[in-house]
Amino acid sequence: MFHPVSFFIGWRYLKGRSADKFSRFVSYLSTAGITIGVLALVTVLSVMNGFEQQLKTRILGVMPQAVISMDHGPMPNANTPPKELTQLPHVTHVSPLVRSEAIIQSAESLTAGTLLGINPSDYDAVKANMVVGSLKSLIPGTYRVILGQGMAVQLGVQVGDTVRVMVTGASQYTPIGRIPSQRNFTVAGIFNTGSDVDQQLLFTNIQDAGRLLHYYPDQITGWRLFLTNPFDVVTLAHHPLPKDWHWSDWRAQRGELFQAVQMEKNIMGLMLGLIVGVAAFNIISALIMVVMEKQAEVAILKTQGMSSFQVLTIFMVQGASSGVLGAVSGGILGIILSLNLNGILSFLGVKLLMIGGSLPVLIEPVQIITVIVCAILLSLLATLYPSYRAASVRPAEALRYE
Repeated sequence: MFHPVSFFIGWRYLKGRSADKFSRFVSYLSTAGITIGVLALVTVLSVMNGFEQQLKTRILGVMPQAVISMDHGPMPNANTPPKELTQLPHVTHVSPLVRSEAIIQSAESLTAGTLLGINPSDYDAVKANMVVGSLKSLIPGTYRVILGQGMAVQLGVQVGDTVRVMVTGASQYTPIGRIPSQRNFTVAGIFNTGSDVDQQLLFTNIQDAGRLLHYYPDQITGWRLFLTNPFDVVTLAHHPLPKDWHWSDWRAQRGELFQAVQMEKNIMGLMLGLIVGVAAFNIISALIMVVMEKQAEVAILKTQGMSSFQVLTIFMVQGASSGVLGAVSGGILGIILSLNLNGILSFLGVKLLMIGGSLPVLIEPVQIITVIVCAILLSLLATLYPSYRAASVRPAEALRYE
């Protein structure tokens, strides 16, 4: 089989001779360092992606991702959502919403939350998280609510119990003065997302919420948008809307949380990327030793007609081969470890009760390919200086004392 001479010699140098034990050891060490670095980076990024996806599903899937309201007061309701909203990119569903901050009181405790008035027949992600009850029980005029499990535990209530809901967005006059609008509601169901949203949201029928807020029957707070990806609000927020329409989204309440997750993922990636950088420096050390040992051989190759560029390619092939082998093997081992991480932790007896019993893992192929390619490029850059030193060898000086 034909091999270009530079690649053939570079591969032979990579395997080394039995007498080159130390340089071979340093070369293997640099390959192992890149393997460990890429493995750790792929594993950690997969776990961080899993946490981010879990937060996105549990929190942003239930709470309103984006709401279009009027600058002053409620909006008029319509039989069908406005075309200006249904035609927006990345929007999958549009439904009417009545929303208000509320205080919820039971016989045992008191807490604050956000009241969401929805149409039970419309699409809503909370359906998939119901533990007890159903959204169909939110019949107009019955004044029923569905609480998060965290809020139900805090209030000490179960399905069938009564809670008093007081809204801050409306008030009423009484003989003792102006007080918030309030009414008794019956707990008709409990949902559980496994996040702090369970302590903050409660759902009721849109008509009952409208009456509590003193809305007219044809009025709503705004239109709720469901998106294919909640992070699309970054671009949609700049989309032009009709006059007096106001855009609000989840970033006002949860933006700092996801920024913290993204920052933590970036810092972890940077720290683990330094492992690959250290391994790249090992490639420089190994190649410099090889260049010093091979000066006479390089001089002989040059006297036989090999160009400086071919000599440069020899040592770049040798150094880059360590990077390629380390990056590819690290990426494969990282994927295998990520897929079996929970099984390994269970075998070691590690309990993860605080995060649902298992680590969320999400492997993104594009991200893994990017990590592998960056590791290869870094190792390739590490070969430039030693390879240039080898290509600069002068045959007469190198063979003077041979």
